[in-house]
Amino acid sequence: MLAAFRKAPVAPVAPVEPALAHRQVPAPAPNQLVTMMSGHASAMGREAAEVRGAIDDTVKSANAQAQALHALAEQVREVTQSQARIAEHSRASLDAVARAGQAVQAVGDEVGGIVATLRQVGEAANQITQVALQTRLVAFNASVEAKRAGEAGRGFGVVADAVKDLASRVQASSKAIMGTMGQLDTRIAALAREIQARRDGQEPGAVHTALAQVKAVVADIDAAATASQQVCAALDQHMGALETDLHRTTQHLDGTLKRTETFLQISEQMIEAVANAGVETVDTPFIRAAQQAAREISQLLEDALRSRSISEADLFDERYAAVPGSNPQQHLTRFVALAERLFPAVQEPLLRFSDKVVFCIAVDRNGYVPCHNRAYNNAQRPGDVLWNTAHCRNRRIFNDRTGLASGRNQRPFLLQTYRRDMGGGQFVVMKEAAAPITVGGRHWGGVRLAFRF
Repeated sequence: MLAAFRKAPVAPVAPVEPALAHRQVPAPAPNQLVTMMSGHASAMGREAAEVRGAIDDTVKSANAQAQALHALAEQVREVTQSQARIAEHSRASLDAVARAGQAVQAVGDEVGGIVATLRQVGEAANQITQVALQTRLVAFNASVEAKRAGEAGRGFGVVADAVKDLASRVQASSKAIMGTMGQLDTRIAALAREIQARRDGQEPGAVHTALAQVKAVVADIDAAATASQQVCAALDQHMGALETDLHRTTQHLDGTLKRTETFLQISEQMIEAVANAGVETVDTPFIRAAQQAAREISQLLEDALRSRSISEADLFDERYAAVPGSNPQQHLTRFVALAERLFPAVQEPLLRFSDKVVFCIAVDRNGYVPCHNRAYNNAQRPGDVLWNTAHCRNRRIFNDRTGLASGRNQRPFLLQTYRRDMGGGQFVVMKEAAAPITVGGRHWGGVRLAFRF
């Protein structure tokens, strides 16, 4: 705005005529001053509401970011702990691989001993074969001599034949043993080569090669886990610093929000002071309309008590029962049915009072809305939070600054300025005139009449 003034051409100042030089500009009438003050207070309140709403959005965004950052920091800490456990397990795996290598080497040494033993068995079987062959020769010679002896050597011949047959079977068994031992020796020798460690100038066996590969992979995992743990630890430190900075920023924003609250209250007090001065302003018709609506609802509730349509305990019920599955959360009280029957007759006509009126509702002293205007008094759609937020404002508790102040106000009227969330990221700055509802001298709540600037 100042830039626009700087760019605008400056018109030459005309000389003041002597006859007009001493003429005084008449002071505005008191009513005009009050009206001007009301306009300025209203404009100030609107700007204060805009600023307060913007800061409030920033505070909510900062809080959401702080929560998200805190959750992320917790996840980073969990990752760091997991990496530490991985590193610990990988080091244990390295130790296990080393022990497995030692065990395999011990087995290889034992297999070498088995090969030596098998070879000794083979040599013994070979000796048995030689003995069996010699026994067969002796038995053969004995058989020949027995035949020469004739009838006298027949018994000896039978024994010689039996010895020869036994020697043949021993020889055959010894050959079979030697063949099997040869196969075993080949296989076990091959196994020994696979599981034995590296010898001088020799390649390691397949088992030790596999163990070396496993050891290398586990070592890589350990190194990666250690590096990741260090990165996560550094990230955790940065996250902590960010959390501290964000927390400090949120505190500053909270302090600024409180200051804008004071600024807004001053503007509202100025508007109320003008209205109480008896001067007609743009807000006066809406204040009177809210007061009249409050009187009508007060009368309807008193009539309901007299006719025993509801008891006093039920009318002042504050046990808000949550409606299961509702989102945003809705509540039920024992006076909801009565409100839905009586309040629309007062609330709906005020929507046609002026094209500036946004809504007219009666709330109890805790900001609970039993029955909203018909456009916002719909049944919720399961799962459709956005639609519910915009179109299902009934049976909800609006205990924000404006809602609680309007519901708990017991002065003749209360005039507030605020920014209303219309849903879908749409906001409207408006005023609200509130008047108290009393039943039998007892404060029940208030009528909220919201209207645009």
